[in-house]
Amino acid sequence: MEWKYDGLSAIRAVKTGEISCREVTSWFLHEAKRKNDSLNCWLDIYEDSALAQSDKLDVKIQSGEYLPLAGMVIGIKDVLCYAQHPVSAGSQILKGYNSPFTATSVQRLIDAGAIILGRLNCDEFAMGSSNENSSYGSVKNPLDLGRVPGGSSGGSSAAVAAGTCHATLGTDTGGSIRQPAAFCGLVGLKPTYGRVSRYGMLAYASSFDQIGPLSHTIEDAALILQYMAGFDPNDSTSSNRAVDTYSDLLNTQSKKFTIGVIAETLEMSGLDPEIKAATFALLEKLKEKGHIIKEVSFPFLNHVVPTYYVLTTAEASSNLSRYDGVRFGYRATDAQTIDEVYTKSRSTGFGPEVKRRIMLGTFVLSAGYYDAYYTKGMQVRRKIKESTQELLKECDFIISPTTPTPAFAFGEKSKDPISMYLSDIFTVHANLSGHPAISVPFAGHSSGLPFGIQVLGDYFSESKLLGFSRALMELTWKN
Repeated sequence: MEWKYDGLSAIRAVKTGEISCREVTSWFLHEAKRKNDSLNCWLDIYEDSALAQSDKLDVKIQSGEYLPLAGMVIGIKDVLCYAQHPVSAGSQILKGYNSPFTATSVQRLIDAGAIILGRLNCDEFAMGSSNENSSYGSVKNPLDLGRVPGGSSGGSSAAVAAGTCHATLGTDTGGSIRQPAAFCGLVGLKPTYGRVSRYGMLAYASSFDQIGPLSHTIEDAALILQYMAGFDPNDSTSSNRAVDTYSDLLNTQSKKFTIGVIAETLEMSGLDPEIKAATFALLEKLKEKGHIIKEVSFPFLNHVVPTYYVLTTAEASSNLSRYDGVRFGYRATDAQTIDEVYTKSRSTGFGPEVKRRIMLGTFVLSAGYYDAYYTKGMQVRRKIKESTQELLKECDFIISPTTPTPAFAFGEKSKDPISMYLSDIFTVHANLSGHPAISVPFAGHSSGLPFGIQVLGDYFSESKLLGFSRALMELTWKN
């Protein structure tokens, strides 16, 4: 039935009385519990609170009060706070910690009627591209259990792809929504930086992090963004720009756009030949639909990954200093002195990838190297922003593959950090510049796995971006 696949159908079915919120929630609870042993995507399933939410919504509906998201069941990545529920960022350093408050993004969805099913596994502190870095074990890709689901929001992508909820919230610091969406055949949206409040999200790199949805459909992504976006006085970086009614502004199929294609993205040696061919074929279809395809140059492509890792690790070094074994979370039991509390708690509480990035960030920020690395990185980031804005003066969108390859096998890149980092080469661009970007699923690879096409738009152009992406899906998915 349609209500099992997308949230919008469930909302409509609940509103017409075809099914109740409790029945929808009960079905997904059963599916999540049944499938989680093989996937490891759910860290906690909130059966009691989810059913309690559902019952309250059903009472409101019976009295004639309809909340706009009543009937939509979602999961939240394990970096988003939900009052009186655990949050650990996939790390032992926060094992046993319950949040005293709820993230603004989550609360706004609850207020609109969304039902929170549970929290989802992720790479530790959102640091990873495969979900192999979680201290709670790797998440499996439901489309092929021998493949990664992507990262860091791997649990979020796997949960939707497996049909255990309608949609999920992920976070995107360098592609952590879009890359797992591509690997699992989903829609994944990273909004403009500042469009969604970051209050209540455990930070990795504060000037990069952004919360966004993963879903089967553009319509669900638009609905979720519509109800969680907007200014929040608890987040000074959130924008006070008015929020569009994205769900009502999707009908742009008749509009013709100028679409920029960065030549360097399709010429890189590591790009899968089938993805390259499919991208060219898609561009031809867009031409046939009347769109203008314009080849453009972005000379900074080879600089985006190094710049990203210099700056994000510096921010991580600062952000993660609060996890000290003293104020909250994990504390080493064998520490004898205050120095040992710090060193042993952090040494045993953090995993190897997090420690690698903290050490790299501390080096980048050290007195002898600050100007050579951090300052230079900020200068390159400025150039990337300015160059991207110049391209978007000529084009409505910039299109590229989301990832160089489909989902890779477990262990294929985990022993080579550089190879793993380069899997984000197309996605980190939007985080460095702050622009919105979406991954649209593409079917047809000979491996049987999906991949993604990424569309990047101008600041706060989510309405146009979502509308074009819905039309794009008609050309990319199951076609």
